[in-house]
Amino acid sequence: MSTEQSFPRTTATTVRRHPERAHYDRALAYAILDEGLCCSVGFLSEGRPCVIPMTYARYGDKVVLHGASKSRISEALAAQDSICVAVTLLDAIVFARSAMHHSMNYRSVMVFGKCTVLSEPEEKIEALKCLVEHVAKGRWNRVRTPSTAELRATQVFAIPIDAASVKCRAGGPIEDPSDLMAQCWAGIVPLELTAGEPVSDPMHPPAVEPDASLVEYRRVPSRSANGKARQ
Repeated sequence: MSTEQSFPRTTATTVRRHPERAHYDRALAYAILDEGLCCSVGFLSEGRPCVIPMTYARYGDKVVLHGASKSRISEALAAQDSICVAVTLLDAIVFARSAMHHSMNYRSVMVFGKCTVLSEPEEKIEALKCLVEHVAKGRWNRVRTPSTAELRATQVFAIPIDAASVKCRAGGPIEDPSDLMAQCWAGIVPLELTAGEPVSDPMHPPAVEPDASLVEYRRVPSRSANGKARQ
């Protein structure tokens, strides 16, 4: 684990629009990454920009991704000098008295770096375990681990979390004084990701009931009780 508490500000990571919402705190970035489930990966493919949603996990001071060895994204990521991994968590819709001041409360992280292909079987196994455990802690020990053929067919990447920035918004609408008397409701509608009741495989019903970790499944929020980003 890195001992640096803050990320250095670079041309890529410095937030210019609403810099007051920017954070460069490593612990806050890691908390958001640990809560999220899906990231957007930006890269160049044949000279064109592409953004693809992917599952991910934080593996210490790295973000790990995986894909089929022969897929377009795996070939593109392996060839990139730098990619961008972005994670956004939505906390609320902000309703204002004017159309232009509507907004959203969110916590987001952007990580910039070069992918490293993890080629050693033991290292790939550890990264894949991290991906599974990121989704559901304890799941790796309940399922069959990857076979040799599955490992060969899977490409695993690691991106160091050395260049990153966090941007957050919290609170209510920011109004023009002239709009405050408008006969229109203003405030926030909180949002959160919730899990429903587990549904067993209908084609091949499992022989056991879902364990408590699935019945009680939830993502632990990285914000404090008052709804503001934890710093």
